[in-house]
Amino acid sequence: MRKFVLAAVLATSSLFGLPALAADFQAGKEYVELKSPVPVAEPGKVEVVELFWYGCPHCYQFEPTINPWVEKLPEDVSFKRIPAMFGGIWNLHGQLFLTLESMGVEQQVHDAIFRAYHEQGNKLATPEAMADFLETQGIEREAFLKAYNSFGVKSRAEQAKKLGMAYQITGVPVMIVNGKYRFDLGSAGGPERALQVADFLIEKERAAQ
Repeated sequence: MRKFVLAAVLATSSLFGLPALAADFQAGKEYVELKSPVPVAEPGKVEVVELFWYGCPHCYQFEPTINPWVEKLPEDVSFKRIPAMFGGIWNLHGQLFLTLESMGVEQQVHDAIFRAYHEQGNKLATPEAMADFLETQGIEREAFLKAYNSFGVKSRAEQAKKLGMAYQITGVPVMIVNGKYRFDLGSAGGPERALQVADFLIEKERAAQ
């Protein structure tokens, strides 16, 4: 099992003293600059990526913090989630997310899957178990299974694997800004500071365009 990035490791830093100013964020400290930048999906926009796994408790805990932030992003910032594909159930869950994305399913179902795993003990360990659960969320069972096993979704899963390797990730949740900068909740100092680092890097990239 791959290690999780522990959001709580540095959470106590927010309890003492003042938060770090944006000017304090440094490469090699709060974030890493990738030696080989990864091409972005929408040139002309600043791309922000979150890599996650449905089974990761820290990804689940990050949701109430990151979702309101995403909703307020300006039009020149493109946000997307990419599932981490480390093998086994990670890949099954990654394909689940990509299937729902291809079907245009709303955020509420994404949230419901997180709750099913972490609050209800439903590990969604097979496509059939996923289909049974999703039927309770208003998604037609056979339509889901057809999409899950489609060539298009499997191709997107392979692309997600390649992106994870290109970003050189070792755990989740982790964020990437414009294919150049990588950081996680531990390096940033907690969920709120992670988004401050994201804002800082977005401005950095915006100024460079």
